[in-house]
Amino acid sequence: VFDTSGHVITNNHVVEGVGDEITVVLTDGSALEAEIVGSDPAYDIAVLKVERRDLTPLPMGDSAAVVVGDEVLAMGAPLGLESTVTSGIVSATNRPVVAGDSSSRSYINAIQTDAAINPGNSGGPLIDMSGRVIGVNSAIATPPGSANGAAGNIGLGFAIPAAQVVKTAGQLIDTGSAQHPVIGVMLDTSYSGPGARVRADGDEPVTEGGPADKAGVEPGDVIVRFDGRTVQGPDDLIVAIRSKSVGDTVQMT
Repeated sequence: VFDTSGHVITNNHVVEGVGDEITVVLTDGSALEAEIVGSDPAYDIAVLKVERRDLTPLPMGDSAAVVVGDEVLAMGAPLGLESTVTSGIVSATNRPVVAGDSSSRSYINAIQTDAAINPGNSGGPLIDMSGRVIGVNSAIATPPGSANGAAGNIGLGFAIPAAQVVKTAGQLIDTGSAQHPVIGVMLDTSYSGPGARVRADGDEPVTEGGPADKAGVEPGDVIVRFDGRTVQGPDDLIVAIRSKSVGDTVQMT
């Protein structure tokens, strides 16, 4: 529960493709009809709304202050087991995670945790020891070769940071859609070296008049650092860009 206006946060992949009949079930067993206010596959966030105005929202924490080793609790309904809480620590911050498929791909600058997260935890909160939401559980790592639907907890779970959740949820509530920051380049996905290479050919690899163009980026350039972070590859760069807000100024090498 996000606020006292009936807004409820979950993942986009939880509600994607299920139609208009959505039910929110509270811990006391009561069921509420809900509508989708807005959803965003790129950040894997969706906002629902119910008619109740007496629900108590969880307070949002400062995800920027989270450090490795912090104790956390993951809440949700893993494998259909409602009101389940698991515990662990923050294993990493700013972990670039790309989830989903080509039709609905999410780029998450994630909080990684070893708290047990399984299918059914999606959309549930990751909370600190003061009961504040520092993230929304979104994805789990799976061993190579795992069959679809057969994946379970291996101690590698990922949550969308609360700062991103608050920003995107606010945009969805206000306008029904989310803003996505861009730098205005087309990346060469065939490049296998360090960094992310801008395409050297094709239709406008550097958008004319865009941020990268104004900064002097040229076709064929390799981006190796972004906002103080080493860029490992194209997905890493996209995740780093998506973690920013439209209008932010960053240094890029």
